[in-house]
Amino acid sequence: MPTLLDFRRRIRSVKNTQQITRAMKFVAAARLRRAQEAALAARPYAKELARVLRSIMSRIDQPEHPLLAHRPEGKILVIVLTGERGLAGAFNSNILRKANEFFRSNRGKKLSVIPVGKKGRDALRKAGLHFPAEYVNVLARVNFGTARDIASVVTELYAKEEVDAVYIVFSEFKTVMTPNLVLDKLLPVEAMRADEESASEKESAQVDYIYEQPKEQLLDKLLPRYIETQILRAMLESSAAEHAARMTAMDSATRNAGDVIEALTLHMNKVRQAAITKEIIEIVSGASSTA
Repeated sequence: MPTLLDFRRRIRSVKNTQQITRAMKFVAAARLRRAQEAALAARPYAKELARVLRSIMSRIDQPEHPLLAHRPEGKILVIVLTGERGLAGAFNSNILRKANEFFRSNRGKKLSVIPVGKKGRDALRKAGLHFPAEYVNVLARVNFGTARDIASVVTELYAKEEVDAVYIVFSEFKTVMTPNLVLDKLLPVEAMRADEESASEKESAQVDYIYEQPKEQLLDKLLPRYIETQILRAMLESSAAEHAARMTAMDSATRNAGDVIEALTLHMNKVRQAAITKEIIEIVSGASSTA
């Protein structure tokens, strides 16, 4: 049976762990605020860029561009955005499960992956998937240069017909408690994506813009920028969702540690009371026997 010293050591250990989880929660909360502001600021630009791009595409009868070429999806490239570190609850496992579901649904096709994040890189490498490129330690501070590098690799592979379609899997920041797993198709660029189509967007696509440059030349500039923007937005969303998941997980761990401390303290007091009662009984019994 554990002694009082064992209980005190265990309580001290749990308290130390609780201090660490509480500190990690505060750090994640501070980083979440900045990441959330960046993710929310990127959404209007990405949405407006997509709207302008669709408007231009709708004004060209048969747009010809390497990034618009539709081919049978025999070779698929998937960009998987995960976290760099653990202690974020089910954040990484949920994204990997979403990616594996997509892999299983496309069994028999040639699959390749660009992992963004150390956790995804390590897990997908064990699965034996081909990596045209990999990016780690880039989500702590998301910058446009990294998104541009990823977009350059992706567009080059697609233009050379080494892949027939490009998808991206990431966790979109919705609320602190509720993430939103997203599987989005990057290439080929669709004239009107079904998940974004609405009456207002249809009307805005028909606005009569006056372009100084030819529409084809604008398309050559906007299509690569559109891919870069979508990847950057996904990275910002994934970073914010990871910080939210870590803050939630550390808050839960802190509260669970408090429950463990309370239970151990109660059990320790019961053991101590039982020992005191036993000693009193022994003293009384000894006094009675000598009387």
